[in-house]
Amino acid sequence: MLESQTLSVTAESKRRFHTDQVLTVAGAHLVHDVFSSFLAPLLPLLIEKLGFSLALAGSLSFFQRIPSVVNPFIGIFADRVDLRPLIILAPGVTAVAMSLLGVAPSYAVLALLLLAAGLSSAALHVPGPVLVAQVSGDRVGKGMSFWMTGGELARTLGPLFVVGAVSLLTLEGSWPMMAVGVAASVVIYARIKDVAIRPPSQSHGSLRQTWRAMRRVLLPIGGIVLLRAGMQAALTNFLPIYMTARGQSFESGGATLALLQLAGAGGAFATGTLSDRLGRRRILLASMSTAPLCMLVFVNVGGWLLVPLLVLVGLTFISSTPVVMAIVQEHAREHPATANGLYMGISFVISSVSPTLLGWLADVTSLQTAFACAALLALAAVPLIYFLPGKH
Repeated sequence: MLESQTLSVTAESKRRFHTDQVLTVAGAHLVHDVFSSFLAPLLPLLIEKLGFSLALAGSLSFFQRIPSVVNPFIGIFADRVDLRPLIILAPGVTAVAMSLLGVAPSYAVLALLLLAAGLSSAALHVPGPVLVAQVSGDRVGKGMSFWMTGGELARTLGPLFVVGAVSLLTLEGSWPMMAVGVAASVVIYARIKDVAIRPPSQSHGSLRQTWRAMRRVLLPIGGIVLLRAGMQAALTNFLPIYMTARGQSFESGGATLALLQLAGAGGAFATGTLSDRLGRRRILLASMSTAPLCMLVFVNVGGWLLVPLLVLVGLTFISSTPVVMAIVQEHAREHPATANGLYMGISFVISSVSPTLLGWLADVTSLQTAFACAALLALAAVPLIYFLPGKH
């Protein structure tokens, strides 16, 4: 009788949404991404200081993202051992690397700092959603909404934080910001060191086995990521430059990026939860068809209309990510971290190259043309939604 009650309690715990634990991991995501979002708002000042082209500016994002090639291997590692130390250390390591960008004396040093931050980011973004899925019970979409909201709020706060710090301390004097991230790692350790997690998998699967099990999910997702990568690069890497080219100040460019990310946080928080009730593909269809159309209008208007259009783009473009992540976790079985590593590897490798290509296109045409082309490609991703499997 006692054993039956114990099994019932365990099953109920697995189905329950553990809000405090989800918020802790989402908080680690928030703090980490505050610092990882420093590059875009700092680009105008770094270009002025070191004198490189828009194509080279875009390639800086490549160095920050190229460590994502190890994401599948981090996933294998996280399926076999306790994944919490990666989540604990990442905010502090990234804070140190990104806070030193302002004192970098050359493009090469910038690249090395961004490589370090990229490795730290990979160490967080592969196991983080897996831990969230474990403590979200049968509401994985809601859990992914919390996870993504942490990241999008960070990209709202990050530009404001770094612009404020640079305005007060100068570009070269803003390195003490790193103390915030290091302190956050200490706090996160205290909060999640006792969190009960699912034991590591006893079946040591390979990347090939996981790919075979997940390819009907990952192939259409990979196509969606590829076609939307240009629009992501335009919004996250070049929006401050685009706004300053249209006559806005450095501070206004950073504020515009913060507004976009704030709208994205709202969209991300809503869509994962809604997809638990209305269906993943239905929510994806709505968000992925609306965002590119709003973007096309955005690049062809001016004045006060820019603000509501930017809000709509943020609400709809960023909101698709928690839904996609929920789909991956629902269809991953014995090796969820490896599956997430494959997804994150595909996503980050593609997004590593796209800013450089978009920067090159902007150099040979204009930023406005590059933004419009990126929106058209993103619209072409909509039919791929119908190739995604239904809820597992």
